[in-house]
Amino acid sequence: MPTTPSTTSCARTVRITSDDVEPMSSIEGVVLKELVTHTDERGFFREVIRETDGFFEHFGQWSHSLMYPGATKAWHIHRKQTDWWYVIGALKVALYDTREGSPTKGRLMEFLMGDAQASCVKIPPGVAHGCRALERTHLLYITSNVYAPDDEGRIPHDDSSIGYDWTAGPAIK
Repeated sequence: MPTTPSTTSCARTVRITSDDVEPMSSIEGVVLKELVTHTDERGFFREVIRETDGFFEHFGQWSHSLMYPGATKAWHIHRKQTDWWYVIGALKVALYDTREGSPTKGRLMEFLMGDAQASCVKIPPGVAHGCRALERTHLLYITSNVYAPDDEGRIPHDDSSIGYDWTAGPAIK
């Protein structure tokens, strides 16, 4: 998998393309940063984001959401705001590109985030996003702007044009 080194030794940024990973397809502008964890007998240390990371643009707000097992939050969408997510616990994440003129319009991306998959994901404006908690989970996220009700969009979790099943498990191989 191709990697682009970040400015820190504690992380690397990975841009995933459809040629690199199956069954996940990439969406233009989405960046999944794999995190490095330094552990010893005292616990661990992990850097999540730096202002110098190439995929980070602007700090607006930091938020924390607690989700109970089985809870689904979908679909959210923003016209202007970028989100950066970090997960403690386990989430099934799905993203869907709704942007007119995007080379990946209509593409769906699905992946796991959390303790077993230490990562941070950048979700650009116009990419619908949702998640399902696989256990008691904390979603910590930075947004590029402070909360603005006029930028908060919703699409029903069962929207037929997206066709995503939030209750489906992993593919049997």
